[in-house]
Amino acid sequence: MSIHKPVLLKESIDLLNLEKGAVVVDATFGGGGHSREILKKIGKSGKLIAIDADKEAIENFKNEFLSKADNLFLVQDNFANFKNILGGQGVTTVDAVLADLGYSSDQIENQKRGFSFLGEGKLDMRFDTNQKVTAEYVINKYEQIDLERILKEYGEERFARKISEKIVETRKKYEFKTTKQLADLILQVIPKKYQGSRIHPATKSFQAIRIEVNQELRNLEIFINQAIDSLSIGGRLAVITFHSLEDRIVKNMFRENARGCICPPDFPICQCRQIRKVKIITKKPIRPSNQELADNIRSRSAKLRVCEKI
Repeated sequence: MSIHKPVLLKESIDLLNLEKGAVVVDATFGGGGHSREILKKIGKSGKLIAIDADKEAIENFKNEFLSKADNLFLVQDNFANFKNILGGQGVTTVDAVLADLGYSSDQIENQKRGFSFLGEGKLDMRFDTNQKVTAEYVINKYEQIDLERILKEYGEERFARKISEKIVETRKKYEFKTTKQLADLILQVIPKKYQGSRIHPATKSFQAIRIEVNQELRNLEIFINQAIDSLSIGGRLAVITFHSLEDRIVKNMFRENARGCICPPDFPICQCRQIRKVKIITKKPIRPSNQELADNIRSRSAKLRVCEKI
């Protein structure tokens, strides 16, 4: 049974405007919390395609879900392959798409997966355990300039240079194997006066490395474009983000797709060929309620944005 609590559950399901018989994609199945509610809304005449790059997420819930719903189709794949996944299901257009970009509590609590710095586990951090690049590879093999860039761009870590220098210096003595080794090094590098905040000093660095390992931002951009193209008219795309880099991509891509012709008014014929594809439903992102924050502290950074195909 999953220990993961789905974030912004009611808000996201309500804003998808689901009807009986709808064809829906849960692009990040995770612990299955959103999928359970989607299945209730679309009924037996609907169809839900649930995707997750994590094989364990699919395997853990396959028996539970498939025994209860014959209109659910579980797919182990990355949502960047969105159109190919739909094609494999014999689908070209869908009525709604949901993507919750947070990694689940099941992944965090499983120390073997290496997502958390609070215990000691392998430096892994892969969503798809079939892929070759791991956090261990990134830490031990990447050049210092690349490590610094990743920590700075993906983690917005102010001590990126010092941390990357210390990693390269230390790995001359031994290879990094565990999350504790990396977290301890970061604690040594970051000055004590910057370690008093409510977030752990290793948080930003671990986020940056996880993003690099899974190519999360690049895949997100690919996914959004394909999801919008695959929506039926009136269909909605809802995305839940958990840090500023993700949210910025979602916000900007929604705006780009909601913008029509940008040619000067005196142009007799459009030259930019930019077509307005969506309208933005959430002018400002939806945030968790005070009650949800009290019930689930991990929801504190969540933001929900929704657009509709026109």
